[in-house]
Amino acid sequence: MVVYFRGMDFEETTNLMQAMMHSGELLTLPDIKVPKIDKHSTGGVGDKVSLVLAPLLAACGVCVPMISGRGLGHTGGTLDKLESIPGFRTDLTIEQFKRQLKEIGVAMIGQTAEIAPADKKMYALRDVTATVDSIPLICASIMSKKLAEDLDGLVLDVKFGSGAFMRDYMKAKLLARTMVQIGKRSKVKTVAVLTDMDSPLGICVGNSLEVMESVESLKGNGPDDLMEVTFALAEQMLKLGGMKGGRDMLAQKIASGEALAKFRQVVEYQGGDVRVIEDYKYLPLAKKKYGVPALRNGYIHAIDNYAIGMLLAGIGGGRLKKEDGIDPGCGFKIYKKVGDRVARGEPLAEVFVDRAHRIDTLRDTLRGAFSIESRPRRRKKMVREIID
Repeated sequence: MVVYFRGMDFEETTNLMQAMMHSGELLTLPDIKVPKIDKHSTGGVGDKVSLVLAPLLAACGVCVPMISGRGLGHTGGTLDKLESIPGFRTDLTIEQFKRQLKEIGVAMIGQTAEIAPADKKMYALRDVTATVDSIPLICASIMSKKLAEDLDGLVLDVKFGSGAFMRDYMKAKLLARTMVQIGKRSKVKTVAVLTDMDSPLGICVGNSLEVMESVESLKGNGPDDLMEVTFALAEQMLKLGGMKGGRDMLAQKIASGEALAKFRQVVEYQGGDVRVIEDYKYLPLAKKKYGVPALRNGYIHAIDNYAIGMLLAGIGGGRLKKEDGIDPGCGFKIYKKVGDRVARGEPLAEVFVDRAHRIDTLRDTLRGAFSIESRPRRRKKMVREIID
């Protein structure tokens, strides 16, 4: 709490990160000769970038040793999304993780007991003492795990806006700068990309729905905003790995089916049901769905993304407490984004839920997250700034 109120200077933050990183094992990957580049997102609503990005980069010849997290509060978690695939295991041992990286170039697992165990203990304390929102503690937490991975490079997706952990742009920028400096101090090439989280990313919000959208994106059918962020991060990862080709190569790997084939390998290696890639009936999905129509004509001026994330947690698709279970089949499809025109009666969103809920209240709450005004609103760029 002293750190929360008084802050830390850069040296103190770096020293804390180093101490947390060295509280456990450091990964060594000497058998992997290609660039080892990871990506970390500070979290948001509908953020399924990792599910598209990791196999895409592996198809380009980059090794992606991705250690991800679970959802809490309004933000979703990569592990929860992957585990909505029947049988998919994220609890690989370090040896299984290394073997998979060597064989297919990508693995997506949860934090192990061996990697930065101090972080897990300290985060639990921060959670119950309301000291989570501290830039030095956030930096030390994220970077202690990532820099233990024996990386050649790290790309950070630092989000700002109503659905981001750091809503304020300048605070998000400070967080990004601090983490980039820590990475470089630790001799790991690090870049941060500041991306907008004022609307859900993509159309789908909810675990199995986001898996479907990720697979569609790997088939070349991804929504523009999701692909813009994915390509921006992927280009930076290629640059850090010293690889040429850029966006053209990324688009080609999707068009050729190589990125989707790599995702299939990940699912197969980690015990998941590969049939989900061709037939979504093998994914859990709520059988009941309800439309949420607009009540007036106009333009979407703002979306309370935080409210949408918390509403998902409220119907079982996320966690309000760490020990909460997850209903992988519930969620939303969000059809309108900031800047879009909408007509009365046109769908703003769709709700997928089987549990007993007051659907009229649910609809009204979700509709209330959209601010509609008569004058046009300019669409925002998804990528605001790159800090390297």
